[in-house]
Amino acid sequence: MMTEITSVRRPGGRPAAGTDPDKRRQILEGAGRVFSSVGFDAASMNDIAREAGVSKPTLYVYFPNKEQLFASICSERRDRSIAELAAMLDRERPVADVLLEFGRETLVRLSQPFVIGAHRIVIGVAERMPEVGREFFKAGPERLTAELAGYLAYHAEMGRLTIDDPTLAAVQYLELSQATVFRATLYGAGPALCGLDIDRIVGSAVRVFMSAYASPR
Repeated sequence: MMTEITSVRRPGGRPAAGTDPDKRRQILEGAGRVFSSVGFDAASMNDIAREAGVSKPTLYVYFPNKEQLFASICSERRDRSIAELAAMLDRERPVADVLLEFGRETLVRLSQPFVIGAHRIVIGVAERMPEVGREFFKAGPERLTAELAGYLAYHAEMGRLTIDDPTLAAVQYLELSQATVFRATLYGAGPALCGLDIDRIVGSAVRVFMSAYASPR
C-alpha cells in the first residue's frame, strides 16, 4: 500500500526535495496521461517529465524509475476505490440489495478507461516483471475479494447464507457480475455499457448467486 507523503518544510517554508504533495500529484497526473496514451513500454521518463511540466531531475527525486511511478499511480487510485467499494457492504441491509449495488458499482469502475488501461499494461509486462503482476493482483483483485468474502462469511454465520468457502463464493460473485463485460472490454471487443446493461448483468448475477447460497430458512 502506498505511504502518504507528508510535506517537510525547509527554512523559509519551501518543501524539502521529494516531499511536496502538490508536485507529486502533478507528476502522477502527467504520468497517468502518458501511460494511458502510449502504454507502459513506450512511455519514457522524458515523456512523463514533459507532460507533467517538471524537469527530469525533479522527476527522479520523486520516483527513481518508471516501474515505481506506475505502481504509485495504480496504488493511489486502487486504494481509494477499494475503500469506497468496501464501505458499500452494509451488514444491516438485505444481502441481495447490497450485492446488487456493490456489483453495479464494481462493474462501472472496472470498465473505466484508466482501469482497463492499467490491466492491459500489467498483462503486457507481467512475463518479464512478474513482481509487478503479483503486486497488482494482491493489492487489487485479491483485496477486493477478501472484503467481499468477509461480508459473506458474516451472513453465513448469521444463518442468512449457506457458504462453506466464503473466498470461493466471493470470487464466483465477482465473476458473475462481470460476465460478458470486463474481459470483452479488456480486449477491446466490448460495446459501450449503459445503465440497462449493467442492471441486467448484475441483476442476473445476484439471482444466480442467491439461488445457490441463500439459506433455505
